[in-house]
Amino acid sequence: MKTQTSFRLSRRQFLTTASALAAGGALSTLPFGLRPAAAATVVDGEYLQSCQWGAFWAKVEEGRFTSLRPWEGDPHPTPQLEGFQDIVYSSSRIRYPMVRRDWLENGPGSAPETRGTGDFVRVSWEEALELVAGEISRVQEQEGPWAIYTGTYGWRSNGRANNPQTMLKRLMNLTGGSVVSSSNYSKAGIEAIMPYVLGQVDAFGPQSTHQTIVENTDLIVFWATDPLKNNQISAAIPDHGEYAWFEDMKKAGKKAVFIDPSKTEGCKILDGEWLQVRPHSDTALALGMAHTLLTEELLDRDFLENCTTGFDIFAEYLMGNEEGVEKTAEWAAEKSDIPADTIRDLARRLTQGRSMLVSGWTPQRQQYGEQFPWAFVTLAAMVGQIGLPGGGFCQRYHLDNPGAPMANGPKLGSPSFAIGDRKELKEWPAEKGTNSIPCARVVDMLLNPGASYDHNGKTFTYPDIKLSYWVGGNPFHHHQDRNRMVEAWKKIETFIVQDYQWTATARHADIVLPATSSAERNDIDRVGVVANKAIIGMKQIIDPVFEARNDFDIFKDLATRLGVEPEFSGGRTDMDFVEEIYTAAREQGASMGVDMPDFETFWNGVPLVEFETPEAALYRTKYADFREDPLLNGLPTPSGLIEIYSNTIEKYGYDDCPPHATWFEPVEWLGQQDTTYPLHVNSNHPQYRMHSQLNGSAKLRDIYNVAGREPCWINPQDAEARGIKSGDVVRIFNGRGQVLAGAVVTEDTRSGVIQLQEGAWYDPADASEAGSVCKYGDPNVLTPDIPTSKLAQGTAGCTCMAELELFQGDAPAVTAFSEPVHG
Repeated sequence: MKTQTSFRLSRRQFLTTASALAAGGALSTLPFGLRPAAAATVVDGEYLQSCQWGAFWAKVEEGRFTSLRPWEGDPHPTPQLEGFQDIVYSSSRIRYPMVRRDWLENGPGSAPETRGTGDFVRVSWEEALELVAGEISRVQEQEGPWAIYTGTYGWRSNGRANNPQTMLKRLMNLTGGSVVSSSNYSKAGIEAIMPYVLGQVDAFGPQSTHQTIVENTDLIVFWATDPLKNNQISAAIPDHGEYAWFEDMKKAGKKAVFIDPSKTEGCKILDGEWLQVRPHSDTALALGMAHTLLTEELLDRDFLENCTTGFDIFAEYLMGNEEGVEKTAEWAAEKSDIPADTIRDLARRLTQGRSMLVSGWTPQRQQYGEQFPWAFVTLAAMVGQIGLPGGGFCQRYHLDNPGAPMANGPKLGSPSFAIGDRKELKEWPAEKGTNSIPCARVVDMLLNPGASYDHNGKTFTYPDIKLSYWVGGNPFHHHQDRNRMVEAWKKIETFIVQDYQWTATARHADIVLPATSSAERNDIDRVGVVANKAIIGMKQIIDPVFEARNDFDIFKDLATRLGVEPEFSGGRTDMDFVEEIYTAAREQGASMGVDMPDFETFWNGVPLVEFETPEAALYRTKYADFREDPLLNGLPTPSGLIEIYSNTIEKYGYDDCPPHATWFEPVEWLGQQDTTYPLHVNSNHPQYRMHSQLNGSAKLRDIYNVAGREPCWINPQDAEARGIKSGDVVRIFNGRGQVLAGAVVTEDTRSGVIQLQEGAWYDPADASEAGSVCKYGDPNVLTPDIPTSKLAQGTAGCTCMAELELFQGDAPAVTAFSEPVHG
């Protein structure tokens, strides 16, 4: 592989230049966000913009983004929106390119124990890009693409044109390839099992509309799901229509049951029945209900015969004929802490009128996580209302408001800026390992190069990774067992991070490149992934702060140094891709009879095109066509039917994922005999941020922090037993690690369960000390890094037990949200 230039600085020259920059303090005395050479290029005023939390009007004064107000088309703006403006100027912003001192002085792989300690040297962009391009070339030429991991994963900023993860993969493919990742931390269990059951992931795209439920459903069961909280965010621009859905259900007097260890806002609004289920027992509870339907002959035999396959074998399991344990309501009560009479009553009520079962994804982020979605769909099939208006099941109402009616406008596509074909790809020998791993197995890969593992019916080998490049994500949030992860990261010779905030991931990097936020670049997106209410042009409203650069420009410069720039950009700019996306949508709209202005008119005015929602769109029932004629409208399963029993999975012979929904006792749960760690850790989605995004906003942290730390909800009974009151600093610990948090004593979480929101930034008291306490409250310090099963190899982060105690002494200061000290 050729590089376009042979210019490389020696380490002595590099350090001399870097030290001169640092000593001169070229930008350090300037007001935050200003550059020395130019004034702001955006005229003061209000501009329509958007982010993952909603659309808004941004106020720009003297070149600064000073405030925002929600767009009038948002029916229920989220308070999280304020955090977007705050994060742009946060103390956590990455201001300059940085290089870890030991790596810079001694080369790749040196002193990995200093990762995360904040010992960085500030360098110029020219120097940083030379180092990154040089490392890519070195590893490609000396090792090969199987030694580079670009399985970068995470919730990037919204926008259709600027996807840094796609750009990174394109660059790597043009320079020889790399190891990538598959699936995600959110729903790997569902994604693995549902194609065998329904022939598709199912938890994607449009679902039965809210209106069909309001008009037809007699009983709705929300099972481990919180639509009001989680729908504040979206992969696009959220339309926030689910709030009206809950209000409509309330007005209609809908009966609702909430199966959850925590009492949600939706439960309170609907005055629902709260069944305080024991975590990890959801599959057992579903089986106990299924047993009641079977033994009391309440199941829909016609639906099972016409639309499913394998029920008879599953029925044998329910009756205990496979293993000698009948899955009665009493058996399920022992597992779930829900009385047997309540279990039987709920099963009966599902068949006494039109019922809708709604699940979230928490139960499948557990050990054996594939089993609950399978049991859930099986239970719905036994009730027999799948495909009827207001009946059946849904596994996605908590994200992207998929019960919204669809507007009549065109869809926004992606740019022709595709991942691209591999160029100069070396032959990939089998002994070098796979070119794609399940994303939740990254630590296993780093710790066990050359080891084999099973995944979805096949056996693979882990590659030996020397270099990793991460953009648009934060693995030091997503992944489990943080201390194990820190050890694994020492195996990487060079870790490159491109981001706009000093996350723990960035702090553990060798080379850090500062990227822009979406307020500092141009893009385009739609309002509502399903609703598709409007298209909004995301105009750049401020100049990039400090030395931040757009991801596209960074990768374009790297492509130049690596000799592949013409193939990378195709001679186009990022604005060309924005225009391309809009123009394609406009052409699609014209074919649909929807008039849209040309791009210049759209972009130079208020960049907004709204679409009408036809009355007929209010009514949509998922699987209606399949139910009407399962022969003509068969599912893409081997049988064309819902597979309650899978012959394909049977052939895999997995001991942790048999061919029908099955109860397994997890390694950690409240039903265990060992009480060393007696509390279940519920690492739920946060109320005031999106995963780890916006945790850097001091404005939002002021709303929810307790004692300056992540809040930990604890039941009064558990708090009293430990002498804890609201506002106390507590230490939560188990055999994997320890964290500090602020106590919130509340009846809204069941006894035996503490709630610690995922996404809290990892903040070790001493990054060089193994097992050092996390000062802020990252729950993944506590969670185990084990797979769901051999089928999905997904995360089991919701399988976690710990103990909690009052913290004694002076609590150490939180330092996660400030720029690390550097030379």
